[in-house]
Amino acid sequence: MTEDPLPDDARAGWLVRTGQSPRNVREALRKAMWIVIWLVFLSSPVHDLASGHHTPAATAAGWLGLAAFVAIYLTLVFRNMGRALNGPAVAALVVALGVLAVVLCLSLGPSWLGLFVYVSVACGTTFPLRVAYWTIPLTAVTMLLVGLHGGEQDARNLVLLVVLIGFAMTGVRQLVRTTVELRKARATVAQLAANEERLRLARDLHDLLGHSLSLITLKSELAGRMLPDHPEKAAQQVADIEQVSRQALVDVREAVTGYRRPRLAGELAGMQVALTAAGVTADLPAEPDLDGVPEESESALAWALREAVTNVVRHSGARRCVVELVHRQTLDGPVLELSVEDDGSGGSGSTPGSTPGNGLTGLAERLEKAGGSLEAGRVRRGFRLVARVPAASARGPLSAAGTP
Repeated sequence: MTEDPLPDDARAGWLVRTGQSPRNVREALRKAMWIVIWLVFLSSPVHDLASGHHTPAATAAGWLGLAAFVAIYLTLVFRNMGRALNGPAVAALVVALGVLAVVLCLSLGPSWLGLFVYVSVACGTTFPLRVAYWTIPLTAVTMLLVGLHGGEQDARNLVLLVVLIGFAMTGVRQLVRTTVELRKARATVAQLAANEERLRLARDLHDLLGHSLSLITLKSELAGRMLPDHPEKAAQQVADIEQVSRQALVDVREAVTGYRRPRLAGELAGMQVALTAAGVTADLPAEPDLDGVPEESESALAWALREAVTNVVRHSGARRCVVELVHRQTLDGPVLELSVEDDGSGGSGSTPGSTPGNGLTGLAERLEKAGGSLEAGRVRRGFRLVARVPAASARGPLSAAGTP
């Protein structure tokens, strides 16, 4: 297969924009050129008028009638340019086109039977399908009846062409309509993709900055309290703040480029630091066994862990937090379940009747996209968040307490 030597933009400049009105004079002229080519069936009437077989009055009337016929036909062809014609106006023009064809054929002879080809084309391109399916055969029958006036053989030769070209134009019309609908659908898909990307970026930035800024705030408060009596410890906290800030900047850059996929092991390590800085006792699982777990599932659980820790640090006022990571076998297949439970007053959106915060809402959307689910709410001892994602194979419990 040879490559197209023209680039896309150059090729688009030469193609006729199917199903769309011309944007400028150049495109209108290009469309007109394609339409003029199909006026070849007018060669017989023009030759008949130029041959001198009719009286001067008949010739003048013939030229006038032919000009009116072409003008009506082109009006129908360009009916959607500018202010589009409504249904009754289109029907009236098609009827006028048919009447002119009948009158000119009866008056000037069988050389004008080719006009019925354009009447059939007009029926196929302007009428709804249910109307075109009977007006096209009606046009052919009318041409046969007119041909009985003196050109029966010519009419019989053209009848198949009139029928076929009329129904062919109905197919072309459906193709144009499908092309327009596909173009609109493609624009809609592009808009939806852009909206989804904005939502993804918003979720990532919320998760990244919410966690990092919460940790920076905690360490800043600790540094402020330590500064008068323990400057060395305060300096350590300031160094930690610098490190967290730099990592947050890296995370934001990676999230913007769309390449960042947080790892569960890294989030567990970061969780230990954040909870310790907040004065919360952390009960965490050992190094998780993630063999065979899809990368998308691990990433979704890592985001869930980050959001849960952020809520524990910022909203709960908890003194203890327990994290469990368990492989379970369900009716829908193996799942990996993450549970984060604290003994505080509750996380964002945990109050009965309250609305979930942006973090939990975005997290639920993220888990759903990965094929998982989210449960979050008050329990007897505090607040509990449970995130589940598909796993490639069932595993045993990985929780700190060893409870499946």
